[in-house]
Amino acid sequence: MEYGSGGGGSQSAGEHDASDSQEKRKRYHRHTSTQIQRLESMFRECPHPDEKQRLQLSRELGLAPRQIKFWFQNRRTQMKAQHERADNCTLRADNDKIRCENIAIREALKNVICPSCGGPPLNDDSYFDDQKLRLENAHLKEELDRVSSIAAKYIGRPISQLPPVQPIHLSSLDLSMSCFGNQAMVDHVLAPSPSLNLDLLSAGTSSSVPNFPYQPPYLSDMDKSLMSDIASNAMEELLRLVQTNEPLWLKSNVDGRDVLNSDAYERIFPKPNSRPKTPNLRLEASRDSAVVLMNSLALVDMFMDPNKWTELFPTIVSVATTIQVISSGMMGGSLQLMYAELQVLSPLVSSREFYFLRYCQQIEKGTWAVVDVSYDFPQDSHFGPHFRSRRRPSGCLIQDMPDGHSKITWVEHVEIEDKTLPHRLYRNLIYSGMAFGAERWLATLQRMCERLTYLMVTSDSTVDNPGGVISSAEGKRSMMKLAQRMVTNFCGSIGTANGRRWTTISGLNEILIRVTVHKSSNPGQPNGVVLSAATTIWLPTPPHTVFNFFKDETKRPQWDVLSNGNAVQEVAQITNGQNAGNSISVLRAFNTSQNMLILQESCIDSSGSLVVYCPVDLPSINIAMSGEDTSCIPLLPNGFTILPDGETEQEGDGASTSSNANRNKARCGGSLVTVAFQILVSSSPSAKLNMEVTTVCNLIGSTVQQIKASLSCPT
Repeated sequence: MEYGSGGGGSQSAGEHDASDSQEKRKRYHRHTSTQIQRLESMFRECPHPDEKQRLQLSRELGLAPRQIKFWFQNRRTQMKAQHERADNCTLRADNDKIRCENIAIREALKNVICPSCGGPPLNDDSYFDDQKLRLENAHLKEELDRVSSIAAKYIGRPISQLPPVQPIHLSSLDLSMSCFGNQAMVDHVLAPSPSLNLDLLSAGTSSSVPNFPYQPPYLSDMDKSLMSDIASNAMEELLRLVQTNEPLWLKSNVDGRDVLNSDAYERIFPKPNSRPKTPNLRLEASRDSAVVLMNSLALVDMFMDPNKWTELFPTIVSVATTIQVISSGMMGGSLQLMYAELQVLSPLVSSREFYFLRYCQQIEKGTWAVVDVSYDFPQDSHFGPHFRSRRRPSGCLIQDMPDGHSKITWVEHVEIEDKTLPHRLYRNLIYSGMAFGAERWLATLQRMCERLTYLMVTSDSTVDNPGGVISSAEGKRSMMKLAQRMVTNFCGSIGTANGRRWTTISGLNEILIRVTVHKSSNPGQPNGVVLSAATTIWLPTPPHTVFNFFKDETKRPQWDVLSNGNAVQEVAQITNGQNAGNSISVLRAFNTSQNMLILQESCIDSSGSLVVYCPVDLPSINIAMSGEDTSCIPLLPNGFTILPDGETEQEGDGASTSSNANRNKARCGGSLVTVAFQILVSSSPSAKLNMEVTTVCNLIGSTVQQIKASLSCPT
């Protein structure tokens, strides 16, 4: 082959080699991104194209058929290598499992009794005992280091420098009784009741630390590529759900809410690989929009951080964690594999667990979209049966507005498989979509954004301080953080998240009370065994009326059985939002111990309301009011949740508008009130626990009686 051209003349061997290598470099061709995308798309459809298909691709992309052929051969080789790596990981995991089983069998064989002499078998191998002890010792050292680091983080100095702490055997219920009631009231609360079978309670005692969710054994590059495709498709679907009205969304004739047209949805978004239809499978879909007091970047940051997301929605999100970050580029989109448990604040409603992909992307300047979509682990057969909830593309579109506000359009779309029917009290609320729907998310987001804004205000204009006890903005912020931790603790104590099991007990006047116990060792909580008890009642009274009744300190003696009729004075109040019902109060009861005060936070929005309170000693209140760190102040809150019962009024003009005010007018049903108490009990014999359960059940029964009597409700 000749390498020269044109001008003739001989070339040396070195010149031939240089010309040869230069021509080879010229022959090297790198495909463009458009060509690669088209080839990848074709590869997903047909990994082995025939000659006709290769010729068609050649004409489309401007490549030689030989280049097309070699690209597909290389791509198939690459896929085969990926599959082999995944298979190797699976085999390695199986090998480790077999090795563990082998060790377990050896351990079991050491306990075998000889049938002839009744003694232990011969040839006992001490290696496995030593190995087990070494592993256990290493595990205990790691646990000690972890606990020490956590303690140092919360307390501010190494654990070795801390003085020994004397155990406190006085429960919060005892404190409440000593400071609010006399002996006659205590005797009334401790009235005898039938003996209780606490076997289930004892078996259900567990740590309050959330269990880590299921961890997938290995995410290959193919898994991550599949996750990216699923997230991109989910983002496209979410944007269409947000921006399209009829025929995809129709207006309800009852309250003006957006209702998803299932026929139009199936036509626009066909799901060829959807799960098989079952009689118990139902869909919940809702859409709503609102303006919140926070900019888009701050909201995106909170949504992509599971801890901040949980703090932003304490009444909805009980557990949230990021399992793995798939991609972290903000401008190009951030993708995470996450786990979360969502709840309604009542032990009567099961929490919903989701493994899902969260994908955040900037649509344009000042506009962001965050989408969630469930992700299944098909290679793990034990995963599926435990989870009955699945998120179809859901999320929100965030658009910046002037003055630091944002417009949020929220879509919730989930598949729910009801193994058992929801409790009759909450059936209307759940089936209407109000329990987990978009309106509840947005109402909570509006209220919490207002709360965060008031938290950052440096002036004292948000403090109604009749006694002059809160002297600085730092003191106000410290009190707000303490109250927020109290509310978060309360919300986590009355749901069914973290696998919490409740036992039903009959209290006064046949009131069914659910009780559970758990070990508490987290910073900021009393160290010991905590007994939680709750009951839910229906009242034929609108929710806002019930909330105002609990909020009014002048009416507190009517429902607080521990106050024994004593009046209560509000020492200080901190405003939390534009609604007057959103506030933090410090209360003092007359004719009681002056060393004990009550910290109370009340909050209300269109989805429901809360009144949470906790007895706190005077030195702790002084620490908070002076602006110091409050993370070590122990809290064991009690309180009430008030939710609408889901009944709607189909008459009047409620259907003429979709505003929150007219929606609330359309919902003129009653209220679902959950009464919840917590007490610290000793870990002594079950007879002691039995007495504590009797005490708290009678306390709840008396409280319910007084609430119904004060609101003139039938018993």
